[in-house]
Amino acid sequence: MKSMTKTPLRKIDFTAHVWKEGPTYVSYSPELEVSSCGDSVAQARPRLREAVSLFLEECSCRGTLEAILAESGFERHGKSYRPRRIIARVKLRLSVPLAS
Repeated sequence: MKSMTKTPLRKIDFTAHVWKEGPTYVSYSPELEVSSCGDSVAQARPRLREAVSLFLEECSCRGTLEAILAESGFERHGKSYRPRRIIARVKLRLSVPLAS
């Protein structure tokens, strides 16, 4: 009989940005640099959740989960991971020279 030990699960909070490119809605997690897409916002968000889940599962299988999350700026808080607290968020404008 096989022993059925469960891997402890932890929660992770991550940001989801969604924008439209042509007819497609792109969903993106900037902390993890993972993206997905769908035909609507309602479709793109759960697809991003699935893509992030698969990415983190693969990292766990390879033994790199802790390193990836640390590199991505996540901090462990008990049974969850949270991204670094953003102190300021601003939009900046820059002049870009045009190619001749």
